[in-house]
Amino acid sequence: MNPEIKSMTLAELRNALSMLGQPAFRARQVYHWLHRGVRSFEEMTDLSKLLRQTLAQNYLLTAPKVVRRQESALDGTVKYLWQLHDGNCVETILMRYHHGNTVCISSEVGCPMGCAFCASTIGGLVRKLSAGEMLDEVLFTELDSGQEISNIVLMGIGEPLDNYDNVCRFLELVNSEDGMNIGMRHISLSTCGIVPRILELAESRLQLTLSVSLHAPDDETRSTIMPVNRRWPVEELLAACRTYYEKTGRRISFEYAMIRGVNDSPETAALLLKKLRGLPAHVNLIPLNNVEESPLKPSERITVLKFQKLLEDQGVACTVRRTLGSDIDASCGQLRRKYTTRNA
Repeated sequence: MNPEIKSMTLAELRNALSMLGQPAFRARQVYHWLHRGVRSFEEMTDLSKLLRQTLAQNYLLTAPKVVRRQESALDGTVKYLWQLHDGNCVETILMRYHHGNTVCISSEVGCPMGCAFCASTIGGLVRKLSAGEMLDEVLFTELDSGQEISNIVLMGIGEPLDNYDNVCRFLELVNSEDGMNIGMRHISLSTCGIVPRILELAESRLQLTLSVSLHAPDDETRSTIMPVNRRWPVEELLAACRTYYEKTGRRISFEYAMIRGVNDSPETAALLLKKLRGLPAHVNLIPLNNVEESPLKPSERITVLKFQKLLEDQGVACTVRRTLGSDIDASCGQLRRKYTTRNA
C-alpha cells in the first residue's frame, strides 16, 4: 500500500516533492489542499495534471465516508460513524458549547484496554489509526457540519497513548500554522494510565491538557474495573502525574466515573483526597452511562453531589460532567468501532 500523504509533515512533504523534481513552494500548496479536506488529488487545481497523476500513483489520500450521522434531540450533539479506507469504522462526536465547538475523536479501531464500563473495548483492538486518519475526523466533521472546530478531545475509541507515535504526529499536524492551527491548550488527551508514555509525553512539554481516567483511588477496586492498573498501579500512576505537572506546569484532570456501590462512598472520597494531596488537579465526576453488555450501574444523583461536596470542601476542584448525546449513545464510554445489527 502506498504511504498516506496526509500523515506527512510539511517538511516531509517538501522533501518528498523535491525528490520528484518539484520546487519547495509546491509542498505548501499540497499541504494546504490536504488540510482543507480534499477527497482526491484531482481537486488540487493549481497543480499540473502530471503532478496530480504522479501523487495519485505514489500516495494514498484518505477521506472517510459517513456511514451514519445522528443528532441528539436533547442537546444537538452529533455522532458520526465513519468508514475508513480499509472498511473499518470509528465514531466521532461533535459537541456544541458556549465557548465553541468540540470534537471528540477516536485514536484506534477498537481498544485493547478492557475497562469494564466501556463499550469501545468490546471486541478488542483491530488496528491503530494513522495521524492522517485522526486529522480526517476533525477535518470532515468540520466540513460536514459547517461548524468551525475550536477544541479537540482525544477521548473516543481507543487508548491514545497506546498509539503514541501516531498521536504525537497528529498533534503536530493539527497544531500546524499551515493547517488547522488548533492550539495545544485547546486539546485534551485522555489516558487510562500508561505510565511510560505519560513520562515520555511530559518530556515533550506540550501545553495540552492531560486527562487521566482514574475511576478509583485504591488498587483493589481499580484493578477490578481497569486491567491496566495491574501493570501500573495507582501510586505509580500518580507519581507519573506529579512528574508530568512538574515538567509542563499543566494541571492534571482526573476522570472519575461514578459507579453505584463500587467507587462512590464517602470513605472512597476520603481516600481519593489523600491520594491527590499536593497535586494540582481537577476531578471530573462522570455519571456512568449505560453500556448494554456491562452490569455496572450509575450512582444516584444525590450520591454524586455528596461526593463532589466532600472533595470541594477540602479544596479540590471538582465538577460533574454534563451528559451529552445520551439518546444517541454518544456519551462517555458508549462509543463503538462499528454498529452491529442490534445497534443499527
